Amino acid sequence: METGHIGRRIAYWRDRRGLTQTDFGRLMGQTKRWVQDIEGGKRQSDPRLSVLVRAAEVLRIPLEQLLCDGPPAPKPGTLPPPEALRVVDALYGAAPDDRPVQSSGVLRRRLAYCCEAFQACHYAALGRDLPDLVLDAERAAHSAPAGETAAARALLSRVYQLVTSYLHKYGQATAVQAAPAADRALAAAERSGDPVQIGAAARRITKSLVHQHRAQAAVDFATAAAGRLAADLSARGPLGLSTLGMLYLSAALAASSQERTPARVRAVSDLVDEAGEVANRQGGDRDEDWTQFGPTNVGLHRVDLLVRLEDGWSALEAADELAPEGISGLSRERTVGLHLSKARAALLTRRRQRAVSELLAADGLAPEEVAGRPDAVSLVKDVVRATANPSEELRALAERCGLRG
Repeated sequence: METGHIGRRIAYWRDRRGLTQTDFGRLMGQTKRWVQDIEGGKRQSDPRLSVLVRAAEVLRIPLEQLLCDGPPAPKPGTLPPPEALRVVDALYGAAPDDRPVQSSGVLRRRLAYCCEAFQACHYAALGRDLPDLVLDAERAAHSAPAGETAAARALLSRVYQLVTSYLHKYGQATAVQAAPAADRALAAAERSGDPVQIGAAARRITKSLVHQHRAQAAVDFATAAAGRLAADLSARGPLGLSTLGMLYLSAALAASSQERTPARVRAVSDLVDEAGEVANRQGGDRDEDWTQFGPTNVGLHRVDLLVRLEDGWSALEAADELAPEGISGLSRERTVGLHLSKARAALLTRRRQRAVSELLAADGLAPEEVAGRPDAVSLVKDVVRATANPSEELRALAERCGLRG
């Protein structure tokens, strides 16, 4: 440990905090001369760790800031990719006035392509196309003639919803930016008057509230939206029923993020059962509005929710009960999600080899969904730690996730 370098860092942060050498010395229980000596690298012995810990506390910085130059390296999987940040920038940009206004047909085809990319876990491709789609959908909504404003706003809401779902893929790193996108989605949906888009946007608000650690508010919001929109959504057939069912599942996910109690476990189960009843009314698995909603999706959520409630055995049993033909019809994004849920469940039940198999299956289907998401990277880390002799495949996966050692 080089005292001079540490002293230089202490001096830098002391100055940033507006402290004189006398102020800092008093807070450290030392003299001004002691501060001068340590900042000048003149002390004959290295500072004790306890002294450095106290200095970091006084300066309100991580200890790593005193031990090395520059900010500490971010944890693996915590930084969003550059294309996600370009999507965020698009939310605060504006299309040039001379940019042609695209027709609703063109915009819907572009939106469909982006939704397909999301379902296929092609997030890099999605991130490249989504910024321009945001700008063009906004311009079209603002320029729509009187008779077409409702449809243009509904389409704009759907674009904002996709932005929100995309940003939520990167966890807390983009949760702050996802929140205003969700708010815009709901505002545009309400202006359109379309109950399907209002309900779909409410799902994104629900998830955003969970990311803000307001789980109970999320549950209340989603269930209130479901109750208010139930009649209108039911009247819209499979499209409306898919929206309604996903609202119940969103409420269940929010409820599962709270502290586990018998009452909350029952509440989660009741909400999933509500979604199951809607799926039965809908009749079979469908992909209305890119929801993949139906009995199989309800089953997937049941598996995931049991994992979140740390009931690994029940989660694996529920997963094994899913019909193979239903699973084969799922999008890649949902299929990978099922593999990750089963990997976590296997880890909870100490079935380590199954955890490894499920994890590698997920990575084989969609590497971007595993190496690019904080939750998945955390799971990879847990599986590696629980495995006495990780295989070369598992080590290679950990390497791609940015995990070392």
